[in-house]
Amino acid sequence: MPKKSTKPNRGFQIADQIQRDLTELIARELKDPRVGMVTINAVEVTPDYAHAKVFFSILVGDPQETEDALNQAHGFLRNHLFKRLHIHTVPTLHFHFDRTTERAADMNALIAKAVSSRSKDD
Repeated sequence: MPKKSTKPNRGFQIADQIQRDLTELIARELKDPRVGMVTINAVEVTPDYAHAKVFFSILVGDPQETEDALNQAHGFLRNHLFKRLHIHTVPTLHFHFDRTTERAADMNALIAKAVSSRSKDD
C-alpha cells in the first residue's frame, strides 16, 4: 500500500498557523484606523488551500466597517503571510465577523432574566 504523502491534519496545522500569523500581522503591520483590537477566533481552509475563511471578533468599533477594512487589506495580509508560511499556495483570505460571543452574551442575559423572574415568583 503506498504511503500517503500528506498528513491528514495538515489543513488544521495550516489554519492554526494562519490564525497565529494574522493575529500578529493585524496588530503590528496593519495601519488602517478602522481596524482596532481584532481577535481571530477561527480559520477554515479549503482542502486545496485556495481560500480561507477568517472569523474575527472585536471589542469596540463597528463590525461591518472592520470586516470591510480587513477584506480590503486581504492582499496586503496575504502577501505578508506568503513570506511567513512555507507552503506552495497561500489561500485568498475572506474575513467574516463572528457573532458567537455576541450571541453567548445575549443568551446569558436571557438566562439571567429568566432565573431572576423565577426567583421573584417563588
